[in-house]
Order: sequence, then structure tokens, then C-alpha cells
Amino acid sequence: MNIRILICNVVICLTYNLYGQNVGRDTVRTIELDEVVITAGRIPMTIAQSPGAASIVGTATLISMPRSAAVDEALRLVPGVRIDNQANGSRVHMSIRGQGILAERGLRGIKVMIDGIPVNDPTGFAPDLYDIDWPSVTRIEVMRGPVASLYGCSSNAGILNITTAVGDDKPLGALIYGSIGSNGYSKRYAQINGSKEKVSYRLSVSGLNGDGYRLHSAFRGNNITEKITWEPGKRIALMQLFVLTRYFNQNAEGLNYSQLDDPKQANPDAIPFNEYQNTQRITNGIKAAIKISDNQELSWTVFLRMSNYKEPGSSVVQYRHLFTPGTSLQYTINSGQKEFRNHLIFGADIQYQRIEEYKVPNIKDTARTEEIGELDETVIEGTILLANQTIHQNSLGIFVVDHLEVGKRFNAILSLRYENVRNELTDKLNGPVDLSGDANYHKTTARLGLSYRLSSGVNFYGTVGQGFLPPATEELASNPVSFGGFNETLSPAVSLGGEMGIRGIIGPKLYYDLTGFLMNTDNDFYRYRILPERPLETFYGNAGKTRRIGIETLIHWQPVKNLDIQTAYTFSDFTYEETSSDSMVTEGVMLPAIIAGNVLPNSPRHQLYVEVEYKIGHHFTMGLSTEYQSKWAIYTNKDVTQDGFNLYHARVSYGFHIGKVKVEISAYGKNLTDCSYIAFTEPDPDGNSYQPAAGREFFSSVRIQF
Repeated sequence: MNIRILICNVVICLTYNLYGQNVGRDTVRTIELDEVVITAGRIPMTIAQSPGAASIVGTATLISMPRSAAVDEALRLVPGVRIDNQANGSRVHMSIRGQGILAERGLRGIKVMIDGIPVNDPTGFAPDLYDIDWPSVTRIEVMRGPVASLYGCSSNAGILNITTAVGDDKPLGALIYGSIGSNGYSKRYAQINGSKEKVSYRLSVSGLNGDGYRLHSAFRGNNITEKITWEPGKRIALMQLFVLTRYFNQNAEGLNYSQLDDPKQANPDAIPFNEYQNTQRITNGIKAAIKISDNQELSWTVFLRMSNYKEPGSSVVQYRHLFTPGTSLQYTINSGQKEFRNHLIFGADIQYQRIEEYKVPNIKDTARTEEIGELDETVIEGTILLANQTIHQNSLGIFVVDHLEVGKRFNAILSLRYENVRNELTDKLNGPVDLSGDANYHKTTARLGLSYRLSSGVNFYGTVGQGFLPPATEELASNPVSFGGFNETLSPAVSLGGEMGIRGIIGPKLYYDLTGFLMNTDNDFYRYRILPERPLETFYGNAGKTRRIGIETLIHWQPVKNLDIQTAYTFSDFTYEETSSDSMVTEGVMLPAIIAGNVLPNSPRHQLYVEVEYKIGHHFTMGLSTEYQSKWAIYTNKDVTQDGFNLYHARVSYGFHIGKVKVEISAYGKNLTDCSYIAFTEPDPDGNSYQPAAGREFFSSVRIQF
């Protein structure tokens, strides 16, 4: 990375003094490390007590999201996280410390909870984040690093714990939000909420539309959400959540290098095959907490998710019907007092999933060379069944977490978990070969964390933990030897990682957090394709050993009144540690080469995000932000790289009250210099790797709260 670019970015932001978010932003002066509580680690604890890397995204940052469309806006200032938004909608790729970079879709090994209801399936795969209506989100906790001992394979890379709004202290309130912008973008959101006596509620509806910045990348989404909390007594609290989701997005696919002269075009196969993803889902969950005594508490969660999914690809049309129930039980015992206090929890997570799946040929429509209709969902399907199968999956996790407090300065946390993931496939095709089979994985993982508070300005922390990442639904179902059945060549990836950090507040105006980490993984995964037989399908193999070394830095500084500066920087050195031959053949499929020392794909060495806001008076806020990513490797060949990019954004907002009605109007400019860049590359050996990003865009929004 050119250090002069880094310095230039920071100097520009400090000179303009401009990045604005929302009236009422949380300032550094309100932060007390021994008061801010995080719950993602199962035992509630303060930031000062936390032994590992953790970030909290508060309400003010969430309100300032310029489009309120996807998680990349919300987590822009969380180091160690990389998110690629494929078409400026809600479909993203996401990784934490380089884990998850290879997912074809969804989130891999990142535990996601919405109001305590898990999004991941039994294998640790979270298909998407479409269920989240971002105007309703009030808080996000992010834990980084291998914490499989807390939630199993779901939390191999880290945790996203998302909290949404519920009623405040009045019987009836309302929120209306709307935004419009470039490339046909629009977002509509409305909610009513309130509380009376011991019941609080929220009901919200939303709609999302966009044309995308490339041909055949339009999207639309609709959500209906209902949330109720009830405290029938001093010792009982209940929460019920219902979400109805539909999200449709066209898939433009990647381009090869020769096609980048027209970055807005779709891959030549995308339109004739009408490639898209269509998701419809219902989620219902209940969470209960019962305080048995002053020192004992029982919590219980139960949920049911039902989904329909359709994806026409370049060779097949895939249909899936998913039925996913689950439950979790946790018992907490608090003991001790004064100098020695102990918090012990133990419990179990149980989850099941049934997938009814079939595939038929997708016949190329040679007459279709440009878009017809409005988000047309028609494809020409063949009559031959390529796959017809049922997949049963279940997971059982038994865990123990112990938190020891010694005085007000020292904390030790030990967590242990046994995880068993079972997959069974029944082939109903009645073909010449029965592809039925099973794939079962289990492991016990542990994590030890220590923290020591020297003062409010100096808090040391460190952890050592294990990761466990078995092949998930997508890896298993992508079979290189058939259109159905499991990929039986895969083994679980297991990791051992450690981190050390320091965080604190210097004076009343500067918060800092610095973390260094090292993680070694055996049997890490990588992606490949089979040429020329199945050129546009993705398959997975075990890459052997990898090493990840990194540094994560977060700084929040208020040098003068009304001026806030926030910086998130990530250094990543992720490499393969073993060499495999390009002539290696597994089950008749030739796997491409991996060379020791090659950089893992889609992992920039440097990431920087800086935003500065300046508040003028009580109503007006202005701001500027910049983001930088250095070049990254595209595939296992380290000679194939993609140049990074440097973008500049600006925001202005005006907030005011009309009686008891609170209004905020904002405008946002993204990529102000109209930089041409590649937002994301897929590790695609046939060359269709490049996902071009939009140029200059503008958005405006209004938020009215009654």
C-alpha cells in the first residue's frame, strides 16, 4: 500500500471536517467502558470486561445509513470486516478476518441473530440478511475471531447480534422512512409501535426496488415484521418475532477481463438464461427469560423458518423448499460477591432442517438478448429431472461458559462446546447410480479469554480459541461428479487462533481499540470450476493449511465540540501454507493448483475507512468520508490480482422538530470522483471474475418519527 495515499485520505478528511451522521449522535464523552454491555458472548458483560475484539454499532450510526438497504452501510466502521454489495441491493458477500470470502452466496460461518433468533442453518450457513429492515435496527454487536466454542460452526468467523426496535413509553408512535436515488433506487418503510403497561409492540412494512447499475441486476424486496415483548411479572420476560420476507434479484454474473470496456453489460449467459434468485421466507420465533432466583436464570428460544427458493443458473434451474425449526436452552448461575464473582452458564442448541430440492435443465433462449418485461421471472425449463433429492440436517451443540471476575480489574472467561452436525441425503431420482449418502462431522472446541483493566484509558485483553467449519449446505450440495448427491471429498476446516489487544478512553474525547491476531487453519476451503463440462458452477475443495495475520484499529476522536472523527483500519496477511499439484485428481475431477505463499483471494492487504462529521448549530450536519482498499488476489495464482480503489462520499442532513414530530432530511453522494473500480472478484478460473461497481451516485432520504 502507498502510505502517502493513506496519509492523504486522513489529511483530506481532517481538512474538510465534514462527515455528518445524525442529530443526537453518540459522542465519545458518553462512552464508559464499564457501562456498555454486550450480550453476543452468551454472558452479558461490559466492553471493559470483554476478553476479545468486539464492536458496537449504535443507533446514531444506524440512522445515518444513506440508503438503509444492506449490512455494508451499517458495518462500514467495523475493522476486520469486508462486505461486497453486488448490485447495491441487499445481496452481499461478507467475511470476518478472511473467513467467509469464498461463499457463493450468503454468509459462511458467521453467527447472525436477529433479536436472539438465529438466522444460520444447522451447518452454520446464513443464506442472506433479507429479513432485516434496517430502519428498525437500533444496535449491532460484532464479535470477531473464531468463537466456535460459543455457537459452534455458525460462529467460526465471528458473531453479528442484531437488535431491532420495539415500543417506547407511549401507547402509540410511528415512523415513516423513504429514500430514492440513482439507478432507480427506492426504499419505503413504515412502522407503528408503542407500549402499554407490560406489553410493547412494533409492526412494520417495507418495500425496496432498484434497477442496479449493470444490465440484468435489478432487485425488489418486501418485508412485514411484527415484534412483541411482554413482562407478565418481575421475573419473566417474553419476546415474540414474526418476519415475512420476499426478495428477488436478477443475477448479471461476473465479466471476464476483455468485457470490462463496457462494465455495465451482463455476462453473455445471464440474459439468455434469465439468471436470478428468488427467496420467500416466513420466520417465527419466541424467546423467554425466567429469573428463578436472584442468582439463577433460565432462558429458552424456539423458532421455525420456512423458505422457498428458486435460482435459474446458466445450466440448471434449482428449486428448494426448506423447513428449519430449532431451539436453545440456557441456564445461568451467578455466585460470589465483592472481590470474587462467578457466572456459569450451560445449555444446548438443537436445530433441524429439511431441504426438498430438484433441478431441471435451463434451456438457453437465443432470442432473448436484452431485458424484456419488468423483472421477468420466466425461463425455458427442460422436462428431464437432473436431481431430485431430500436433505435432512440436524445439529446438536452442548456448551459451558464460565466468567470469573476478580475485583474490578481482572476477568477470565472459559468456554467449551461439543458440536455434532449430521447430513443425510436421499436420492429420489431412480437413476443408474443411487446418490444417497450421509456426511457427519463433530468436534469439541474451547476458548480462553483474559482481560485486565489498568485504568479507564488502558484495558488489555487477549484470547486463544478454536474454530470448526464443516462443509455447509452449499459446499455439500455442489457435487463435482453429479448434478445431485453430496460432495463426499470434503473435510471440516479446523482453526487455532489468538489475539491480543488494548482499548480505552484517553481523556473525555478519544476512544481507541487496537487488536492483533494470528490464526492457522487446517483443511481450509477454496473454490474451483470444471472446464469445459460445467463452466459456470462453483465447487469446493480443501486447500490444506492457511495462515491469517492481521491488525485491526478503531479510533473515535472528538477534537473540538461538534466535530467527530472515526477511523477503521485493517491490515490482512492471509496466505496458503501448502502447495498442491495442478495435476491432482479427486474423484475424476482435476483440481487447480495452490502454491504455498499465495495470497487468499478477495483479501486486500489494507482497508481504511475514515469519516468526519461536523454539526452546525442544533439542526445542520455536514460530512465527508473516504474508503480505501489495496489490491487483492483473484485466484490461487498470486500473479492474478485486481487493483484496489479509493472512494469519497459526502452527506448533509437537516433535523428539526414540529411539535412532537421529529424530522430528518438528508442527501448523500457516493463515489463523488466517479471512480471506475471493481467492487468484488470471484475466484473464477475461467475468467468471469469481475463484478464492476457503480460510478457516481446520489441518494436522498426523509425520516419522520411521531
